[in-house]
Amino acid sequence: MTENKMQSKKLTFTEQVRVRFNETDPLGIVWHGHYIVYFEDGREAFGREHGLTYLDIQKAGFVTPIVKSTCEHFLPLKYGETFNIVTTFVNSVSAKLIYKYEIFNQNNQLVCSGETIQVFLDSDNNLCLYNPEFFQTWKDKMGL
Repeated sequence: MTENKMQSKKLTFTEQVRVRFNETDPLGIVWHGHYIVYFEDGREAFGREHGLTYLDIQKAGFVTPIVKSTCEHFLPLKYGETFNIVTTFVNSVSAKLIYKYEIFNQNNQLVCSGETIQVFLDSDNNLCLYNPEFFQTWKDKMGL
């Protein structure tokens, strides 16, 4: 499969969240470390929508630890604001889960963007070099 064909179909999901009081610093803005938690919220919502939850992965006998995460901050979020987390699955021939994230404030301004990469480990904590069968089946079902 060519790289262009792999990138032609994108799976995304948008989750709306409200900033909670305990996520803010004394200035009332979201502490920077919470954006990684928001990425997790986006991943979980994406998984529920598209049938690839952590429970599905565990039932298949695998875990998917994060091996890389990035986050770039552009604007702050404040207590009480709602925002959207747009989570996009990035298709890859490698046995890994790559997600890109964009967080938009209630004015639809880009607040931050980032990416996470997860690898597959089997029940003996061995790194999987090829897509596990359940994951390849999911990708085929999604047309990836």
